[in-house]
Amino acid sequence: MIDQNIAELIQYALSKGLIGPDDQTWAANQLLSALGLDRWEAPSAGPARPLEDILRDILDWAVENGRCEPGVASRDILDTELMGRLTPRPSAVRRVFWAKYMQSPEAATDWYYAFSQDTDYIRRYRIARDMKWVSPTEYGDLDITVNLSKPEKDPRAIAAAKNAPQNAYPACQLCAENEGYRGRLDHPARQNHRMISLTLDEQSWFFQYSPYVYYNEHCIVLNSQHIPMKIDRSTFRKQMDFLRIFPHYFIGSNADLPIVGGSILSHDHFQGGRYTFAMAKAPVETAVSFPGYEDVEAGIVKWPMSVIRIRCADPDRLIDLADRILLAWRGYSDPAADIYAETNGEPHNTITPIARMREEQFELDLVLRNNRTSEEYPLGIFHPHQELHHIKKENIGLIEVMGLAVLPARLKTELAALADALVKGADIHADETLSKHAPWADSLREKYAFTAENALSILQDEVGKVFAKVLEHAGVYKRTDAGQAAFLRFVESVG
Repeated sequence: MIDQNIAELIQYALSKGLIGPDDQTWAANQLLSALGLDRWEAPSAGPARPLEDILRDILDWAVENGRCEPGVASRDILDTELMGRLTPRPSAVRRVFWAKYMQSPEAATDWYYAFSQDTDYIRRYRIARDMKWVSPTEYGDLDITVNLSKPEKDPRAIAAAKNAPQNAYPACQLCAENEGYRGRLDHPARQNHRMISLTLDEQSWFFQYSPYVYYNEHCIVLNSQHIPMKIDRSTFRKQMDFLRIFPHYFIGSNADLPIVGGSILSHDHFQGGRYTFAMAKAPVETAVSFPGYEDVEAGIVKWPMSVIRIRCADPDRLIDLADRILLAWRGYSDPAADIYAETNGEPHNTITPIARMREEQFELDLVLRNNRTSEEYPLGIFHPHQELHHIKKENIGLIEVMGLAVLPARLKTELAALADALVKGADIHADETLSKHAPWADSLREKYAFTAENALSILQDEVGKVFAKVLEHAGVYKRTDAGQAAFLRFVESVG
């Protein structure tokens, strides 16, 4: 059957435009080389099958015949090599992209997003297995996902990685050197990975899609150099430049400090895409004004985290005001609100910025962040507190800030088991796996009558409420009269 599988893979590549009719013999020889074969007889064509099935059969054959070690990592390395041999070179991909761009930015990104899936760089069949639902909250409908492809990360490990020696090649999973990289057991294969080159703020950057696709057209915009995350005036200039190129996308950055930053702080990058998050839908509830910037519309957003929204048709005015707010926040302390800019010389204040176009104006959301810790909250004062760790322990990065929870894979089985236990009235405290959820489950038992039909649905809605609470914990100014008064004190200090 291996001959048949090779033929199917070649036909798949032809159907997706990865190779042309004249490339078939060359493609067959490329696949033979990757599989350690020295001959092939083309069988008659059969019905088209999904790529996942074709690759699974080839990998099964490779494992059985000693061409591949068993295990997901080894299989991923081989199937990525197979697809990489059928993927056009970066220069060819970029020529097509910019030719499509001449039609429209949307035409270019539509083609590139489909291409990234057709090459199996974005594994459609894995993304489809993720759990996704929407939970209504007082802040709007929050998106909840249980990711089944990435391990849960400890915030302390993320912080340590920022300062770890960079001896590996590529230095991290965002580096430009990943394009075409063979991969290894501790680093994903990227032979089918292609990027688009950009110039942002007169610097060399690259545009690609995330292989994990948490939302529609989830893209990553990365510095061509492996340098640490840094939020400064240049950050805002790059965001405005990106919107000029792709006005149908948003672009945001994680903060540049541990705890309040994302999972990769060692490589400067943005995330963006074609998706409207709950935070973007949230209204301004308190209009504010900054002296000297009366032409810039500004206000505090109704959101569990502390967000200043500014909007103007002139992006340079937004850049100026955003930089002024950032510099003010970097040095701002308010002991009455438990906010300190630094302790023992260690800075704590930074910003998570998100930019978009709205009604032909440039709009920038500035989310105030503080990463201070205490004995009571060793993982962060403005971080999910311990009682929420049974659902979410990881850093609250850009995607969560905007209203999409990326929850660990363990919750798929835990929520199902918890629903069953609640229906049966089981002792959750005595269950080794579920005991972490016991206090939460006890509170839910007081609110609901659980049945086999409603238990999982109730838990999913309640997970959304927990996520809203996670965001409230991460907000530096609480949604109380005292908290909002403190927020206005900071706004006044900027002027």
